[in-house]
Amino acid sequence: MTHVFPPFDPEKPGEPGKQPRKHRSIGFRGKEIPIRALVPSMFTMLALCAGLTAIRMAIEGRFDVAIAAIVLAAFLDGIDGRVARLLKASSRFGAELDSLADFVNFGVAPAIIVFTWALGGLRSMGWIVVLVFAICAALRLARFNVALDAEQPAWKGEFFVGVPAPAAALLVLLPIYLDRIGIPGVQSLAPAILVYTLAIAMLMVSFVPTFSGKLIGQRVAREYVLPVFILAALFVAVLLTYPYLTLAGGSLLYLACIPLSFMTYRKRAAAAAEVAGAQNGSSKRNTARAPSDRHTSA
Repeated sequence: MTHVFPPFDPEKPGEPGKQPRKHRSIGFRGKEIPIRALVPSMFTMLALCAGLTAIRMAIEGRFDVAIAAIVLAAFLDGIDGRVARLLKASSRFGAELDSLADFVNFGVAPAIIVFTWALGGLRSMGWIVVLVFAICAALRLARFNVALDAEQPAWKGEFFVGVPAPAAALLVLLPIYLDRIGIPGVQSLAPAILVYTLAIAMLMVSFVPTFSGKLIGQRVAREYVLPVFILAALFVAVLLTYPYLTLAGGSLLYLACIPLSFMTYRKRAAAAAEVAGAQNGSSKRNTARAPSDRHTSA
């Protein structure tokens, strides 16, 4: 034994006879690991630190800092995958670490915040509901990881199945946003917050399609580069100046978009089924016509 720590192996070999998943291969050789392979996991670790900090702040009753930590974790979670693809440093290790961090950041931490802020007075009932929320986050992340291996039509990449865990974590904190912007009596509506928390948990594991936004921003026309910079700066400025108003408005807008995403998904699915039916009908007609052609030529 020459080393204290085991060697870092982000692409550990899987079961015999199984091909590794193409979207998680880093593609380097040799004993040394390039620094670029570590950068995405560093972002994930920073997000995990933010989630754990949110739990501590919730226990201490510092909910403003706790919510800021959740928002920071969601931001880091949104860029770590893009950084990995940009640096061509995606790996199985990074994907598994990301899922574990997401469970803490968007399953456990929001549950602790909601419980300590409003549901603690309901005792066991409140604790059961936040347990359900955390468990639903774990189940959603597990289902998402399994779905990565499934081959799907390209148009389905525009939708998530259910509400993603980062969005659910920000949505479940909506009562706190409303309380902070001055709406009176929100914190005293513990039964309503309990039902709302349970509803967001169910949305995570549901089959309700929601817009993914993965395809947004992959390419930007040259004439729109400066407006994009301006809008990004404006959003950050508004978020920092009016954080709870921005988060509350964003959460309500997201909830309002769920029916729209459902109807859009239904239309896309119907159009895809119609195209597939037309192609199948055309192939059947060609197959039926082939024997008669051969007979005529004979």
